Parts: sequence; C-alpha cells; structure tokens
Amino acid sequence: TLDLTCRRMPCFAKFAEMEEMVNMEAEINEVQPLLLSVTIGSTLQFYFIGEKCEILQDMNRHLEAILKEKRGLRKRLLKHRCQESLPIEATYHKSMVELLNEAVTFIEKLESHLQSVRSIPQVPHMMSNMDTTLSKTEVLMIELRELTEQILKWEELQKEVYSN
Repeated sequence: TLDLTCRRMPCFAKFAEMEEMVNMEAEINEVQPLLLSVTIGSTLQFYFIGEKCEILQDMNRHLEAILKEKRGLRKRLLKHRCQESLPIEATYHKSMVELLNEAVTFIEKLESHLQSVRSIPQVPHMMSNMDTTLSKTEVLMIELRELTEQILKWEELQKEVYSN
C-alpha cells in the first residue's frame, strides 16, 4: 500500500519517469553491441563476397582465354608426342626397347630398393637382435634335448614297472 500511495503522489511522479528512462537506457546499451556486431558481420560478409567475386572473375577470364585458344589446344593434344622427339636410328631400336624394359622394371621395384636403402642404418641393431634370438634358440634346443631324454627314461621306467 505504501508503494501504491507513493506512486500517486506528485512528488514521486518525476522519480517514476527517471526510473523508466534509466531502464530504457539499459535496454539501449544491451541492444547497441548486438547491432554493432551485426553491422560488422554484414560488412565483413560483403568484403569476403567481393573477394570471392574477384576470384571468380579471374577464373572466368582464364577460362575465356582457354576457350579462345581451343582450336590450337585441340591440335596440340591430337598431335603425337613422338613427332617432337629426336629420331632414333634403326640399329639402336633393339637397345632402346631393352632399355625401356629395364627402366620399367626398375621403376616397378623402386619402392623395394628404397626400403632396402632406408633399412641400412638399422642393420647393426637387427644383427644384435638376430644374435640374441639365435642364443635363445640354442638354449631352447638344449632344454628340448634334456626333456626328450627325461621322457625316454620315464618311458623305460614305466615299461619296467608294468612288466613287473
């Protein structure tokens, strides 16, 4: 009731108007950054659209130039490349065929050759691993022989027990 009576009094009317103005200013201050960010965003968007438009125009000019030279390009594409190379004498044809075969074989095996070259620094480590593996294998072979002998002895003992 106190609030209601205070509001009706003329002395508090100015206070209510001031409170309303402060609320409106707060709302404006909240909306202003959003409007600013939207404005900046749209400006940047137009800037990037302009850049993309320039790039597309450059591509368009390039394609137009290619289309103008279309006839010349077709001739160049249809023309055999061997006509531009140096002629080879007939006596060397067999050697060239052999050389091409060797080149193709080399290219096919190039990856395995490269892998071999890459593994050269690892050879000492691989050799030490092989030595340790060989040692372990020898130990296992000795243990296997001992077990075999023990099994044979046990088998003989079992035969003697069953025969008695």
